[in-house]
Amino acid sequence: MPHFHHAASGSSQAVLFTLILVFTALVYLKGWLSLRSNALKAPTGWQVLSSLVGLFLIWAAVASPIAALDHELLTVHMLQHLLLMTLAPPLICLGAPVQPLLHGLPRGFVENLLVPLRQSQTAEMIAKTLANPKFALLAASATLVGWHIPTLFTLGMKSVGWHLFEHLSFLVTGLLFWLPVVRPSAGASRQDLSMILYLFFATLPCDILSGVLVFSDRVSYPMYFSSSHLLGFSPLADQQCAAALMWTCVTIVYLVAGAILTMRILSPRALSQDAFVEPRSRATEIAHRVPQTLEAV
Repeated sequence: MPHFHHAASGSSQAVLFTLILVFTALVYLKGWLSLRSNALKAPTGWQVLSSLVGLFLIWAAVASPIAALDHELLTVHMLQHLLLMTLAPPLICLGAPVQPLLHGLPRGFVENLLVPLRQSQTAEMIAKTLANPKFALLAASATLVGWHIPTLFTLGMKSVGWHLFEHLSFLVTGLLFWLPVVRPSAGASRQDLSMILYLFFATLPCDILSGVLVFSDRVSYPMYFSSSHLLGFSPLADQQCAAALMWTCVTIVYLVAGAILTMRILSPRALSQDAFVEPRSRATEIAHRVPQTLEAV
C-alpha cells in the first residue's frame, strides 16, 4: 500500500510539474515575442533554445518516467540532482530569462506586484545577498552535502513534502550558483579569473562526497536494500555508480565552463557578448527596466 500511495502521489505531481513547466515556457516565449515585436533587446534564438532545453531537463528530473525510479536506484536519484543543479541552471541562465518573463506575465500582475516590490529595501537587500557569489557557493555546497547526509536523505525520500523541498533547493541553489558564472563581468578579466577559482572551490565538496561514496565498502543509504535492484545492481554497486556519475558529470561541466572563461580571458573581444549579460542585481534591474518596458508592452 505505501508503494502504491507513493506511485499515485508521484503521478499527480508529475502532471502538476509538467503543467507548471509548460506554462513557464509559454510565458517566456510570449515575452520573447513581445520584446521582438516592440523592437526591444531580446534574447537570441539560441538563447531561447537554451532556456527551453533547461526547462526540459527540469521536467526530465521531476516529472518524466525516469524520475519515478529514484526510489529504486540511487543512480537515478543522483541523476535528478545533476539535472536540477548542474545541467539545467546554466542553460536557463544563458537564456537571459528575466525580461522575457516580465513581458510574458500579465501587465497588471507586474504593475501591482513586481513594481511595488522593487521599491522595497528588504527586497533589494535580499536580492543583493542572493546575487553574492560567496553566498551562492556556500548555499550550493551546503545543499549538496546536506541532502546526502543519511538522516536528511532518508527524510527526503520518505516524505513527499520534504522530497519536493529537496528538489526545489537543488534547483534554486543551482540557479544562484551558475548566475555569476554565466554572466560576464563588466569588461574585467579579473572577474573571469575569480570565477575559475569559484568553480574550482565548488568541485571540492563534490569530490569529497563522491570519493567517500565510491570507495566506501558499505551502503550509506539502507533504504535501497529494499529496492527492486533494477538492472541487476546491488545496493553497493548502485551507490558506487551514482557517485561515479556525479564525479564525472560535475568534473566535465565545470571543466567546460572553466575553459570558456579561460578563452574569454585570453580573447576578450572575440568571446565577450553583451547579449549574454545578466544583471548584477535582479532587484536593481527590475527597478530600472520594468517601468520602461511596460510602456512598450
